Amino acid sequence: MNKMSESSQPLPGTPPADPNANMIDKRKLVWGIIIFLLVMAASIYGIYSLVKAGPDATSQVRDIFIIVLAFESFIIGVALVILVIQLAALTNMLQNEIKPIISNTRETIDTVKGTADFLSKRAVKPVIAANSYMAGAKKLFEILGILKK
Repeated sequence: MNKMSESSQPLPGTPPADPNANMIDKRKLVWGIIIFLLVMAASIYGIYSLVKAGPDATSQVRDIFIIVLAFESFIIGVALVILVIQLAALTNMLQNEIKPIISNTRETIDTVKGTADFLSKRAVKPVIAANSYMAGAKKLFEILGILKK
């Protein structure tokens, strides 16, 4: 194999590349550009029409835009109020629910550490020592010929 074919192979454990994925991305890009150009053309046509129209049409469009912007400001204000309420609820939950859970978890971890240390000193080490003495005695008896394998 040459260097080019080695570097173009996917890494182990990565899913194989979909050959249609690149084509789908290109289609999305083309459609996005087309929609952008259509919106720009409609905006330019609308501005041109307003320039050619009389002051009455321009004032009516202005009034409509003012109403739309006021409605949009109202919706944004409501969304901000909801966001502040959600943030207050999150802060309350962190202080009153998560902190006690974390402290209880720390206590449990300390208890588990103490239990593991106690069992290590009081149960595991003596059992290991007894097993090692028994294995040594067994080997001694095997060497002396009293026990056979």
